[in-house]
Amino acid sequence: MTRTDSTKKLLRLYPVPSQEIAINGLYLAHRAHELGRPGLPFVYANFLSSLDGRIALEDIDKGLSFIPKHLTTDSDFSLFMELHAQADCLITHGGYMRALGEKRLGNILQVTDKDLLEWRRINGLPEQPAIVIASASLNFPIHSSLLETKQTVYIATGRNASPERIRFWQAQGFPVLSAGTDRMVEGTPLLNILASLGLKSIYLIAGPKMLDTVVRDKQLSRLYLTLTHQLMGGNDFRTLLTGSALGQVGNLKLESLFLELGSPAGAGQFFAQFSLPCCFVTGK
Repeated sequence: MTRTDSTKKLLRLYPVPSQEIAINGLYLAHRAHELGRPGLPFVYANFLSSLDGRIALEDIDKGLSFIPKHLTTDSDFSLFMELHAQADCLITHGGYMRALGEKRLGNILQVTDKDLLEWRRINGLPEQPAIVIASASLNFPIHSSLLETKQTVYIATGRNASPERIRFWQAQGFPVLSAGTDRMVEGTPLLNILASLGLKSIYLIAGPKMLDTVVRDKQLSRLYLTLTHQLMGGNDFRTLLTGSALGQVGNLKLESLFLELGSPAGAGQFFAQFSLPCCFVTGK
């Protein structure tokens, strides 16, 4: 996929008054790379969901999850990449790296659009963001594109992760960050470490488990959600969160809402932006 047609428009529903807004540049205008402060990074996440809460379906027999093709659109991907372009660090996970190595998912570890690369250059960002791979098992491959682009790569895991696997990655020259009390990565210790490294705009693309710990630890500044006007169904699926009840920690404040009609074909989609009042937020 490439960036969407520059003439495409969205209808802003909130804040009022309603008006048509160009898709291209919509999220770049948020300037997330300027919202963090030294020691206090701006942490944001982006998800795509159906109306019945599915972000992916699962093939239990194969032990795989997948995003149905008809759930995705050029508009959603274009805005995803605008958020990507504003990050000095991406947080992903070992499961994605395994799927990428097996060619089950596409590569979203680099900014490739020439306009977005130029935007990063003009705004003083390095050509590509640093990558953090969160993993309890530490069992995943490093994708060749990370070596080709010479991106900075950190591996994050818990304190009780396999010492043998930790030594393996250290021997390959990758810093291993201890960011959890057991084997799983936890939000607060991970973000504290990344803040100490001087990272200020952190884009979370790591899935429900990482979203859960970052929200519970009050570390998420902003949530972007594309809500496609489709009912997916299916007995086996993944949703945004699966842990215990959040209570007021999960309260969100709507900052903006946009509507696109006719995409996906025969339906439409909302693009919503939420802040978390309990957390560090600089609204736009």
